[in-house]
Amino acid sequence: MDSRTHRTRSRQPESVVPGVWLAWLAFLLLAAVSLPGVSGCSRGHSRPDVGLQSFSADALMNHIRTLSSDEFEGRGPGSRGEQLTIKYIEDQFRGIGLEPGNPDGSYLQSVPLVGITPDPGMKLTFSGRGRTLGPKFLDDYVAWTKRVQESSSIDAEIIFVGYGVQAPEFQWDDFKGVDVRGKVIVVLINDPPVEDEKVFGGKAMTYYGRWTYKFEKASEKGAAGCIIIHNTERAGYPWDVVRTGFSGEQFDLATPDKNMGRVAIEGWMTGEQAAALFQLAGKDLGALTKAAVSRDFQPVPLGVRAKLAIKNTLRRVDSHNVIAKLAGSDPELKGEYVVYVAHWDHFGIGREVNGDKIYHGAKDNASGTAALVEMARAFVRLKARPRRTLLFLAATAEEQGLLGSRYYAEHPLYPLARTAAATNMDALNVLGRTRDIVMIGRGSSTLDELVEDVARGQGRTVTADPEPEKGFFYRSDHFNFAKRGVPAFDPHEGTDYIGKPAGWGLELRQRYTREDYHKPSDKIKDYWDLSGLVQDCQLYFLVGYRLANDPRIPEWKPGAEFKAARDASLRQGGRASP
Repeated sequence: MDSRTHRTRSRQPESVVPGVWLAWLAFLLLAAVSLPGVSGCSRGHSRPDVGLQSFSADALMNHIRTLSSDEFEGRGPGSRGEQLTIKYIEDQFRGIGLEPGNPDGSYLQSVPLVGITPDPGMKLTFSGRGRTLGPKFLDDYVAWTKRVQESSSIDAEIIFVGYGVQAPEFQWDDFKGVDVRGKVIVVLINDPPVEDEKVFGGKAMTYYGRWTYKFEKASEKGAAGCIIIHNTERAGYPWDVVRTGFSGEQFDLATPDKNMGRVAIEGWMTGEQAAALFQLAGKDLGALTKAAVSRDFQPVPLGVRAKLAIKNTLRRVDSHNVIAKLAGSDPELKGEYVVYVAHWDHFGIGREVNGDKIYHGAKDNASGTAALVEMARAFVRLKARPRRTLLFLAATAEEQGLLGSRYYAEHPLYPLARTAAATNMDALNVLGRTRDIVMIGRGSSTLDELVEDVARGQGRTVTADPEPEKGFFYRSDHFNFAKRGVPAFDPHEGTDYIGKPAGWGLELRQRYTREDYHKPSDKIKDYWDLSGLVQDCQLYFLVGYRLANDPRIPEWKPGAEFKAARDASLRQGGRASP
């Protein structure tokens, strides 16, 4: 089967995927009459077909092969792998003919990070009712601190606070006025799974369900520590992902207060360990989990004490975002921006799994970085530049908590109020052509209609996230743009694969999560078929092309959680709301 896949792919033209030529021609004719300046000689803009024909499976694969090779050592921030990676991306941008994206004349934006490595010899104990539990690090729990200090510790009472959510718009408060200052709170992952779809988005996760929110809320409440109970089905990834992601060196932005406003200890424990803890306290975790799915839930002191001391190794790291630009052609619109973003980093060299210590990150996210480079090449090849300026941002430390894009959003090189939209490319389609494209966050902004129109031109449909409970919208770099109001397009691969049976795409997606996600085995596979990546890149290109030429800018729809931030940003930036 693998050899047939390769032979089929080798016969495909590199320009436009077979089977959609007629759809492309129809779309291009429509674009020629509907897009401002596309066919108008007065503005001299060219049609997008030259850019569309630029994408090829071979070019994309060459980038992926280089970036995921052993030589690049897993692309960890602050490593030799970073130096090789950012030089590779910078050389690509320069060779394509893009201008440096940093106004200082360089392609780099420095991102100051601090690396914190906890001593794996740490010992956690739970004591209560005359008994003591000693969970095993990595097998039963992981813990760390984001405080920039050589040691951090807790010795405090434990309180179970359900899902740890305070959502006044849903009349929901898991804390009910209980003072958790100086205590360790234990929380469940995700949102409360209430039946009312008007509360917490039904099956779709809101930000209240993200693990980052849990730690932020614990810090806000003055807790000494916060431990999340892992659940593979609800989290969307197995315990191995937690263990890998949180057991070694972790990075954070270097802040003036050295993160002393954060809880002293953050951590996760397995569901089995949580059950043992609650049994120690004389409580039933299952019953309390059911009780937590109610507005009437009350915090439950466990009568158990948690004790843990962590010694840390600290290092300062000057990591980098890589950014390039293609200046717009319209004097009135060139001061506005359309951003493509993809994170270049992965986990570097880490814990050995099946004899391999290099976390190659071929799909996550050498694929997105490859697409970013080829997206830039496609726009440069246009006979006339789009009206708005295009930015191509390769962000660092996404795997460490979206740090590179967060730093850019907090220190933007170009005003966010004048940024029309951001398109994110993360862990892209490597399995072949699809009849659909998944749009994470669909229903939130007017980007819906634009993406649907472009997909229709490809003969495809746009579908919502098939796994909304996993909260993908909050898990990649576009989120830092959205939080500050910039409309964001976060595409994922479709699930309806041409020539494959129903359910095949979702099955492969879940298999990747189970077997390769954030593991050394995320490598190029024999069965990969990049014709689907070409197809998707063409869609992303056309979305950006139209955004860069339309005098209107996208807007969040009424009720969207980011609309207020956008409205405020536009007012401060001197631009009226759309």
